[in-house]
Amino acid sequence: MRKATYFAVFEPSTEGNFGVFFPDLPGCISMGDDFQHAQSMAEEALGLHLWGMDKDGESIPSPSQPKFSDIPEGAVVVAITVFPDMVSNEMDNRAVKTNITLPAWLKELAEKQGVNFSQITQAALKEYLGVEKH
Repeated sequence: MRKATYFAVFEPSTEGNFGVFFPDLPGCISMGDDFQHAQSMAEEALGLHLWGMDKDGESIPSPSQPKFSDIPEGAVVVAITVFPDMVSNEMDNRAVKTNITLPAWLKELAEKQGVNFSQITQAALKEYLGVEKH
């Protein structure tokens, strides 16, 4: 299974919180109420950032060694590892809401017969598109 490891910089605040950024991935930032929470949030941020870049067709930079001259005083550098395929699978298969428009009589008839609109819509779309995915 593919994995990605990038260095994250954890900057402590005066309130005990930690801000997190990834030098190799501008815009990939997070924070946490304490160090452990910040680590968990950093993993989530990294996974979602890489997923978004991949989805947008952006080239994903190779991880590099941090330049300690660029690290703020008091900050801690930690390697964060994620499994992009797992993140992609989770994001692609999450349930999302969508609105559809039906004639009132059809909706009422379907409700009387106990139709599960989500299930029937998914089945119809899969058949229409000719896909068997998940």
